[in-house]
Amino acid sequence: MGSLERYIFRQAALAFVAGLFILTLVVWITQVLRQLDLVTNSGQTIALFFMMTSLGIPVLLALIAPIALFIAVVQTLNKLNSDSELIVMSAAGVSPARVARPLFVLTMLVMVFVGALSLWLTPSSIRHFRLLLTQVQANLLTAIVRPGQFTQADRGLTFHIRDRAPGGVLLGIVVADTRDPQVHMIYVAERGVISEQPQGTFFVLENGNLQRRETKDGATSIVVFDRYAFDLSQLTQAAETIYRPSERYTSELMSPDPADPMLERWRGRFRQELHDRFAAPLYPLAMLCIAFAMLGQARTTRQSRGAAIAGAIIIMAAFRGGGFAVSGIVAARPAAVPLVYLLPVVTIVFFGAMSLGLIKVRPPEVLTRLSNEITDRVTRMIAARTAQGGSA
Repeated sequence: MGSLERYIFRQAALAFVAGLFILTLVVWITQVLRQLDLVTNSGQTIALFFMMTSLGIPVLLALIAPIALFIAVVQTLNKLNSDSELIVMSAAGVSPARVARPLFVLTMLVMVFVGALSLWLTPSSIRHFRLLLTQVQANLLTAIVRPGQFTQADRGLTFHIRDRAPGGVLLGIVVADTRDPQVHMIYVAERGVISEQPQGTFFVLENGNLQRRETKDGATSIVVFDRYAFDLSQLTQAAETIYRPSERYTSELMSPDPADPMLERWRGRFRQELHDRFAAPLYPLAMLCIAFAMLGQARTTRQSRGAAIAGAIIIMAAFRGGGFAVSGIVAARPAAVPLVYLLPVVTIVFFGAMSLGLIKVRPPEVLTRLSNEITDRVTRMIAARTAQGGSA
């Protein structure tokens, strides 16, 4: 690349990195707040907490990178146009293809980045997150049960606690176990703790009683105990063996095990996840084509730039929303699989042709005039307030 291309590439790359960092940080913080109760209530270390939340970053990067690229391209082209650099380039004979070349190079890098995330890194990180979450859920009750609330941990198994004490101790415990249709049992205890043993995970209850009722004849018996171990191994083991489609490696989605009990249940989601991963690298290129088609030409008025930016944002939002909608359809209908690839490909071809001047689309005069009037009013309003602030 020449000096001009390097200049444009540097501008866009810096904007992309900054936008990707800020957007990812904002979304990551919301995920941190969601996971905070889960980890802190189960008495886990701060290192494990940050490790678990950081494993979600590849997922965020794969979703946010195309949008961050779109923002970077829009910002770069708008800045070049605002500083009249695009006008000078056009007057000097620089073609739109040459201006787009460094942006295309950046887009190729982003496509490789998104492809690596979608096909390899994201499934691995989510799967590792599930393993860590299983470890945390070994302390199942301290993780999900809230004081004063009835919580169903499994079908026919409900927990209730009055309060928590330091060291993971639960106070005022009620456990209703109706998983066996022949016998219903209710455990009441003053306190209890989760205990990890070689034989499994146990909820150790202290100072309580067990109320056992036969459903056939209604016979009831009460057993008072000082210490009772309630087996939780089945609950924690279930989380270890079931992996959702998003947690499967790409090779497992391409060639699923026919004996997998979840295959028939989640066959649509298997198909949806696989094709979403393969289509993900197409989205950065589509974002570039949309942004460059709307802002790649030199403009001399602020009104036209405002209308072009607004139009680019609307088209980008509609395109990305359409991608999510098509993905949902694929989960239910196998015949919709081609749409996963057709949507970004058609977008790339159409707006790429617009970028090169092969297709010229003019918006209706009414919309152009309305957009220009709104932008002009906003500009005058801002200028007036600025002038008032300066005089004050």
